[in-house]
Amino acid sequence: MTTLTRAESISSERSEAAPPSAPLPMRKQLREAHGFDDVAIVPGALTINPELTDVRTAIAGQTLEIPILAAAMDAVVDPQFAIDVGQRGGLAVLNLEGLQCRFDNPDEVLAEVASSDTEGATEILQRAYTAPIRDELIGRRISEIKAGGVAAAVSVTPPNAKQLARTVHEAEADVFVVQSTVTTARHLSRSERGLVLHELIGQIEIPTIVGNTVGFEASLELMEEGIAALLVGVGPGAACTSREVLGIGVPQVSATIECAYARDEYLRRSGRYVPIITDGGIRTGGDFCKSFVAGADAVMIGSPFAGTEEAPGRGFHWGMATPHAELPRGVRVHVGQHTTLDRLLFGPTSRTDGTENLIGALRTCMGSVGAEQIRDLHQTEMVVAPAIKTEGKRYQMLRD
Repeated sequence: MTTLTRAESISSERSEAAPPSAPLPMRKQLREAHGFDDVAIVPGALTINPELTDVRTAIAGQTLEIPILAAAMDAVVDPQFAIDVGQRGGLAVLNLEGLQCRFDNPDEVLAEVASSDTEGATEILQRAYTAPIRDELIGRRISEIKAGGVAAAVSVTPPNAKQLARTVHEAEADVFVVQSTVTTARHLSRSERGLVLHELIGQIEIPTIVGNTVGFEASLELMEEGIAALLVGVGPGAACTSREVLGIGVPQVSATIECAYARDEYLRRSGRYVPIITDGGIRTGGDFCKSFVAGADAVMIGSPFAGTEEAPGRGFHWGMATPHAELPRGVRVHVGQHTTLDRLLFGPTSRTDGTENLIGALRTCMGSVGAEQIRDLHQTEMVVAPAIKTEGKRYQMLRD
């Protein structure tokens, strides 16, 4: 008679219970992902004069003289700021679900937010966002932007996209943005018929930018819906707390590389080029340039614009999810009003930290790698270089 130990008995029972074809369990693997501070751009074998570079880009039917969009946030874009950015060659996006389309005089709420403490500011915004969105204000704000002689780009979230699309169409907006923390072409909900992007795009007849996403498969499926451009980035913004609250996100360099790969694969399959826009986390000229080398056709910026004298936030900045009534995923941050729109974009500057003259930085980078156009930057080599900001910088670190 053979006597089994308890361990042998349990092992025998498990082996008898498991079917012979049961797959072996797989240990979850973590892949590396990189942000702006983890990488460096490799200089090229050819260099050209910066003034010979061409920084124009085409996004959603608009030819932009500079490859920058201003984020659809209340502290960043109001109609006058949209005009200011448009006149300088960029494109600013107005949030149709924000204060501009809920109040005749949103400056009163903006002033109240600026004068409050951080926690109080969130409560003020939550309360303000209970005011209804008004169709007549949407039409008025779009008309104000277009009266300034620039393109009117407007943003909504997916739950309100179908409801507001008719008003946006009637007001003759030039670019429609459907944006949320995470957007996919496939979405489950209790609604009998949720938002179907290709149907919305066909009905509104306005070039439509969609976001945000960070991965190859989701990007490819969104492009197949007929979108005009794709926003890349989940949680990197200075005022966004989605990464802390939800734990989700992918560092921007890796996210941009994945989505650029989807763009190129979609181009191969369809012959249609869908630009991608790196959205969020850009603080300096170095971050700005790395976005393009990772594959971006343009970038969307929030907090650097919020820090200009022309921005409506009075030196403060907060994310689109900050006013959420039940789960705020943003915080009001103080960025100060330490620069002007012209200095931020074109200089000249005396700052040595790369936070001003972004276009000058881009042109100089392009010259250093031999890139005449934005798309040439897509072919530029980039390396993983975690010491890029500290190597040989002992005295700078002591100073800081």
